[in-house]
Amino acid sequence: MPSRKTAIVTGSTSGIGLAIAHALAAEGCNIVVNSFSDTADDQAITDAIAKHHGVKTAYIKADMSKPAECRALVAKAAETFGSVDILVNNAGIQHVASVEEFPIEKWDAIIAINLSSAFHTIAAAIPLMKQAGGGRIVNIASAHGLVASPFKSAYVSAKHGIMGLTKTVALELARDKITCNAICPGYVLTPLVEAQIPDQMKANKMDRDTVVREVMLEKQPTKEFVTVEQVAAAAVFLCSDAAAQINGTHI
Repeated sequence: MPSRKTAIVTGSTSGIGLAIAHALAAEGCNIVVNSFSDTADDQAITDAIAKHHGVKTAYIKADMSKPAECRALVAKAAETFGSVDILVNNAGIQHVASVEEFPIEKWDAIIAINLSSAFHTIAAAIPLMKQAGGGRIVNIASAHGLVASPFKSAYVSAKHGIMGLTKTVALELARDKITCNAICPGYVLTPLVEAQIPDQMKANKMDRDTVVREVMLEKQPTKEFVTVEQVAAAAVFLCSDAAAQINGTHI
């Protein structure tokens, strides 16, 4: 991967997003770190990436539920580094409840952050990538972009939407040397997954160990969690020259 490309990774102060930020920085990319907060910890995480990998970084706060802030994130990244070459849409939230008990505000928030934010960042990044002669878009979907589980109507709907968006963008931009692909991991042990275990315990009337074993890992052939580093490695590959002809699909 050519060095000193600029990569935006949304939702990148923890979990999968942070691992991807580190992995792309290790390849020489300047990194835009993003979250919805604006704390000393966020800046410390951003500075640590720069120090460890010898690249430039910037922390840009954006509430990914708000279209204007999604688009402003991309504009600020381009203003800071001069280009946007890689966009990784990773920001996401979760809520576990039955359809009949699912709070409307939770549905709206999950669709906004997990699906609509990707549309807005992609739309803002396209002109910049065209100007640069190409680019890479990676959407972090989920196994729930391919199949469904009970009690996750909003999350499953959003991730299925990400798959449709990925394919549409890939077809529209194929001749512009811009690829758009998705990553669909099974359960990854992140703060997002840890946070949903109590809700899964309540919804399924199970203890913690049973939820992990029978709900989360039951359908994973290895019976193990995916690691954030494994997801990050897939993202780096999709952003590489070797993946130039991989477009509109998922890993």
